[in-house]
Amino acid sequence: MQILVLYYSKGGNTRRLAEKIAQGVNQVEGVDAVLRSTKEVTKDDFINSEGIIAGSPVYFGVMAADLKRVFDEFVGVRKKMEGKVGAAFATSGDPTGGKETTMMSIIQALLIYGMIIVGDPMSATGHYGVACVGAPDEKASENAIKLGKRVAELARKLRS
Repeated sequence: MQILVLYYSKGGNTRRLAEKIAQGVNQVEGVDAVLRSTKEVTKDDFINSEGIIAGSPVYFGVMAADLKRVFDEFVGVRKKMEGKVGAAFATSGDPTGGKETTMMSIIQALLIYGMIIVGDPMSATGHYGVACVGAPDEKASENAIKLGKRVAELARKLRS
């Protein structure tokens, strides 16, 4: 079984956070992370995944246009995503930079795709997902791993 970790990253911080999330996914037996940027993701990556963890830097308080483009272009596979697990993550350049609203914009798209949405676990922040300012520090990295693991475990339970 696979979980898609999808991201847009201009400067590399969102990619680094995505890599930590993928580490968490890979900790769950029988589940593999498929790490894809918005430039390389395919419709088959969506369809073949039991979950999507999507992330973006903050752009005016919402997801980057290229991540939105993917959701728009792949809308034809929307019904095939129903009942799969969805989660979000974000990075910003400032502590008050709109990370939560960016995650909510991603969550809205995942809900429209019919997905079951989860935030990060209580052992992390227990909020909308994982977020950090700049490059992920040790705490953000730990929380990212926890989010990836949580999504993978839930997807595995739902599939069985």
